[in-house]
Amino acid sequence: QVQLVESGGGLVQPGGSLRLSCAVSGINIVDIAMGWYRQAPGKQRELVANIGGGGGANYENFVKGRFIISRDDAKNTVYLQMNSLKPEDTAVYYCYLYTQNYWGQGTQVTVSS
Repeated sequence: QVQLVESGGGLVQPGGSLRLSCAVSGINIVDIAMGWYRQAPGKQRELVANIGGGGGANYENFVKGRFIISRDDAKNTVYLQMNSLKPEDTAVYYCYLYTQNYWGQGTQVTVSS
């Protein structure tokens, strides 16, 4: 049974940082692309960043220069380092396993003073 478990969300002040983790079990993520998506209240889920099996990363314009996606295949885990957070980054963040079409349960990120 494939499971994706996100962690690392929380409440942070504007300008702060958080690091999200997505631990995958039930499947080896080597060579499988992974992604981070987010969904704010009243909005559709949107792509934040993704990373290929070879480590190549893509970012949406609204997080370029602030967020970094990375992976540790030995730990079967994907990360999202979020810096210079803004109130508009507030959302539930989801991890996604491409080709297998699996989602995690999400972790809440709230950016507020």
